[in-house]
Amino acid sequence: MRHYDLVVLGAGSGNMLLNDELAHLRTAVVEPDRFGGTCLNRGCIPTKMLVAAADAATGARAAARLGVNATVENIDWKAIRDRVFDRIDPLHDSALQYRRRHGVDVYTEEARFVAPKVLQVGSERISADTILVAVGSRPVVPDIAGLDTVPHHTSDTIMRIDEVPASMVIIGGGFIAAEFSHIFGALGSEITIVHRGPRLLTAEDEQVSARFTELAADRHRVLLNSTATSVTRHADGVAVHLTGPGGEQVVSAAALLVSVGRRPNTDRLDCAAGGLDLDEHGHIRIDGACRTSVPGVWAVGDVANHYQLKHMANAEVRVMRHNMLHPDDVRNLRTTIAPHAVFTDPQIASIGLTEQDARAGGIPYLVSVRDYADAAYGWALEDTTSFVKILADPAERTLLGAHIIGPQAGTLIQPLIQAMTLGQTVDQIARDVLYIHPAATEVVEQALLAL
Repeated sequence: MRHYDLVVLGAGSGNMLLNDELAHLRTAVVEPDRFGGTCLNRGCIPTKMLVAAADAATGARAAARLGVNATVENIDWKAIRDRVFDRIDPLHDSALQYRRRHGVDVYTEEARFVAPKVLQVGSERISADTILVAVGSRPVVPDIAGLDTVPHHTSDTIMRIDEVPASMVIIGGGFIAAEFSHIFGALGSEITIVHRGPRLLTAEDEQVSARFTELAADRHRVLLNSTATSVTRHADGVAVHLTGPGGEQVVSAAALLVSVGRRPNTDRLDCAAGGLDLDEHGHIRIDGACRTSVPGVWAVGDVANHYQLKHMANAEVRVMRHNMLHPDDVRNLRTTIAPHAVFTDPQIASIGLTEQDARAGGIPYLVSVRDYADAAYGWALEDTTSFVKILADPAERTLLGAHIIGPQAGTLIQPLIQAMTLGQTVDQIARDVLYIHPAATEVVEQALLAL
């Protein structure tokens, strides 16, 4: 049995662990798929590259409100797709060869635990003093009658199709559904969204969720409080049978995208044999320092937390590396208040408590809502639907949550993320900082001043 100082399971965020500080260790990486993980190959990066194309098409069509009469004459889907994957796909081989050239053993078969800190990888058995589990997650395929016999896509496959379908049914109402409805809707598909909840993006603040649902319904067919019960083949593609407020109905389309969530890949690891404790959702239990129930075994990313956010996994890797190198100076993750953005149209960004969270928890709060239209840059955009919403503690004057829906929300929220993380008060960030006029950030300043 080959023994290592360090074994990394998963070459997504786990691959980021390896740097010059660890170069002296005998190391192996186990990655049965592609280096870069979900983010690079099937998630954050390719979707945002597609969103850029969708935003360009949407912006051109909407320019008439500014007096610019533009049209979108042609969508070259293959050029859009190939711009993405011609850049991404070569990175796997270069990353794999880079690790091997620098003395790291790379295994390309799946691993499973056979004992604590002992792994079966294909036909080989290996062990290690330190193991990082970073095997990520995968799309959930729901138990819908007929789904196993009907062509359908998940987020893993939809971006590589050969042409934009004339129509698409999307089952799901979360962030993946929101982003792909924007992408394919902007590039030419007629979109039908089937969602079992009362609003889209129900995990967002209720005002943001309601506004996004309203705007999505203006562009797409949105069927709420509706459950897909079965799918069948249709002459032009797929028929989705569902039950909803109006009873039973059938919607058909050329393509079907299933986007109802993701699950951690722990079921492929035999975690019980490895001595690893799992929570009720199948995630590996870790403490604030990213340690598991087995000394010397660490876990980060989708396999260990519920955020499904690359920036959180990156932060966990930095903490884990420090703790591995400095066992007498153990650090915990600085914050578990994870910001996120949804790159749809309009863009959405959020951190901290929603108003419904505060109410449900009996947490005192002040709230301020400011429309983009109240600021000069909002005038320039002729924006009538976007807003910033901020919740603050009335006694401590610190931020409890921030939620933005509108252009560049993921950028505008950053000073509020910083303020929450560093414990700055509303008064400090409203009055002790200058905001550029007439930049978009003025709407954030106005929301803070209102508090």
